[in-house]
Amino acid sequence: MKLWHHTLSENDIRQCLRIATGAGIGFFLCKFFNWNYGVYFTVTPILLLGMIPKMTGHAARQCLASALVCGLEVGIFGGFFGGHPVLMSIIVFLLFLYKFACMSKGSLFLFGANGVLTLSIMLNFASYPTTDLNELIFTNIGASILSVMIAFAMTVLIPNIETDTGAIAEDKTKAQPEPQPLPQPKSGNQTRHEMLMGATIATLSFLMFQVFNLSDSMSAQATSVLLLYPMHWNGTLGYAKKRAMGTILGVVVSMIGLLFLYNWSGELELVLPLLWIGLMLCSYTHVKEGGGSGVGFGALTTLAILFGQNLTPENDFFFSALYRINSVLFAIVVTLLACYLIHRLLNSFEVTRYGQ
Repeated sequence: MKLWHHTLSENDIRQCLRIATGAGIGFFLCKFFNWNYGVYFTVTPILLLGMIPKMTGHAARQCLASALVCGLEVGIFGGFFGGHPVLMSIIVFLLFLYKFACMSKGSLFLFGANGVLTLSIMLNFASYPTTDLNELIFTNIGASILSVMIAFAMTVLIPNIETDTGAIAEDKTKAQPEPQPLPQPKSGNQTRHEMLMGATIATLSFLMFQVFNLSDSMSAQATSVLLLYPMHWNGTLGYAKKRAMGTILGVVVSMIGLLFLYNWSGELELVLPLLWIGLMLCSYTHVKEGGGSGVGFGALTTLAILFGQNLTPENDFFFSALYRINSVLFAIVVTLLACYLIHRLLNSFEVTRYGQ
């Protein structure tokens, strides 16, 4: 983790501004128009602006395709087979399997990663009789379209500053006389290992949240899926610590902001500036780490979930924040244990052996 050893450039500061402003716009529109499932409107812009080096048409198509495909999957399979637990579990496993296959191949990583997270949350919500399935599906699609528009708008309004590419190339040549080796393609064993481990753990996570009726633990459910993004045991183990630290940081920042508001947490014009400041602080940590899914990104998503989903008049925000820490830490421990066992099991067979 680079953190304090990484000096911020002007482009890094601009990325912080893009993330905070983009997520703030999504939050404002969601609350102003009183749309449900506010987490989609805050988390998706963070994903697009924080995890993708540059917003492109290819990234936008993957995001929109993921939302559309997940909507069809939840509407068709959830609607027809939701009352058949065994059959639904098999279908869910197969849906996760092909999404992790997309992630493992690399070129469609965003499609698979966004699809795994979205499908897991939507399937959990769709299983409850009080959920309007059509509203859930179309809200997610609408949030994805809006998030893509916000990401492109932020890229245009707060662009990176062009640098002298010739000077940079010359400096790199001097500092690095030997060319870097090209990344080796994954073997079939590694790909099968990643697909099966990811799909198995994601399915077990879905079943656990169904069996124990954990409808109010979205952050824990998201954590159990996000831990699978490295798609191998060593990566999951390294990310677990960062995710735990990020969750605590996001909760602390959000609670400090709400302490300033006190009884005015329902006033949007007061909440929005404090949310923007909190997003800037977490974005600062994210950029100091050099990007990627680390402490800063975990803090950003936690902050977005707390404000987007839990900041309502009928919710106790502070109880939700403390509950979120406990549920996320528990989800991390259980997911790590499951990942280790599945990793050892898959490594027992030559055809799915990844390595130590």
